[in-house]
Amino acid sequence: MPSSKHESSLFPELEAPPKSRAKGLKTDLSSAPLAERMRPRTLEEFVGQEHLLAPGKMLRRLIEEDRLTSLVFWGPPGTGKTTLAQIIAHRTESEFVPFSAVTSGIKEIKQVMSEAGEVKTKLHRRTVLFVDEIHRFNRAQQDAFLPYVETGTIILIGATTENPSFEINSALLSRLKVFVLNQLTADEIVKILQQALTDSERGLGKLNAEISEDQLARLAMHTGGDARTALNTLELAALSAKPDEAGQRTITEEDLQEAMQRAAALYDKTGEQHYNLISAFIKSIRNSDADATLYWLARMIEGGEDPMYIARRIVHHASEDVGLADPQALVVASAASQATHLIGLPEAKYALAEAALYLALAPKSNKVAVAYETAAADARATQAEPVPLHLRNAPTGLMKGLGYGKNYKYAHDFEEGKTDMVCLPEKLNGRRYYEE
Repeated sequence: MPSSKHESSLFPELEAPPKSRAKGLKTDLSSAPLAERMRPRTLEEFVGQEHLLAPGKMLRRLIEEDRLTSLVFWGPPGTGKTTLAQIIAHRTESEFVPFSAVTSGIKEIKQVMSEAGEVKTKLHRRTVLFVDEIHRFNRAQQDAFLPYVETGTIILIGATTENPSFEINSALLSRLKVFVLNQLTADEIVKILQQALTDSERGLGKLNAEISEDQLARLAMHTGGDARTALNTLELAALSAKPDEAGQRTITEEDLQEAMQRAAALYDKTGEQHYNLISAFIKSIRNSDADATLYWLARMIEGGEDPMYIARRIVHHASEDVGLADPQALVVASAASQATHLIGLPEAKYALAEAALYLALAPKSNKVAVAYETAAADARATQAEPVPLHLRNAPTGLMKGLGYGKNYKYAHDFEEGKTDMVCLPEKLNGRRYYEE
């Protein structure tokens, strides 16, 4: 319900009605990065996420019918999580309060909740509390939201790049609807970039910048579905281009390449993307798919992954997935790890590629891993089993007198180099772990 003209807001910066606030952004954003200036203001301007926002889809209906409850947007960077939260607040004539999980604690949460309660009571106006990177809040901080979400004091909209099932505690998650935002396609990124090029109010229209369709497509592919990175890279390229006598800026290959090199690569070394890529890499090795192995390796290296992390995984899987089917695999993997340690990137990328391809092309056997895990299970279950006396050393007379080493058979004294001596604890006699 809109606030009365005669009542003052507890959030002075949001005192004007939604439409006025949108217009007021023009001055504030004049020096902001292109991605911020071009942030969509309405659902009609929003590009992508058709599975959620196309006419008739659930999220669109909830917004248009003003039936929204607290929710979480889960998706990669640059897919519109913050923008959607702002659009929702504007569309429902609610206060919009951004909140950072990186810089805020329980004290700040309670203060904002108290203010939101007053806004609801005195102004009959809802507050949309947008929490960016909600996964960074610990359990106690997340629990602090619970009573306010339950009473409807706030509409909580969380944004996360991480799987909510693991990063948001179950009590809070059960009170939130989770909407998954997909990585933007190259075509969607191109559409966003084209809008920015022609927009003279908020975009690059006044710069008279020109860029070929080919270059736009490459820029879209390079930024990995991240609209924010794509827009800011385009702006950097446009500003780098020298205007001609008529004021026209033609973005050259050199301008674009330099801008893309300076743009941050899409790779979160601690997040889900990190684990997804290494998983794809390992499973490609295991499936003997050399091309996929090389591709996922390149994705990690070009994205900024720690090369020694990759090297350690290669060494591990030389034993787990190749094993005794080709014992040389472990030698190659270990050599690649040592080379990576000695020379680092960029030179080490070829050593890593050589080892990864060797593993992918090698015959596969997991018998070593299966044998070990079976033995380990028995070892954990029989920790108290004594070592058979004939396998114990007897460095003292007392120990010999107790039977240590008695009836031990030295294998080299036998023609076949093997004896019938039992080497397992009595309880495990006859147990088989490794199958030829």
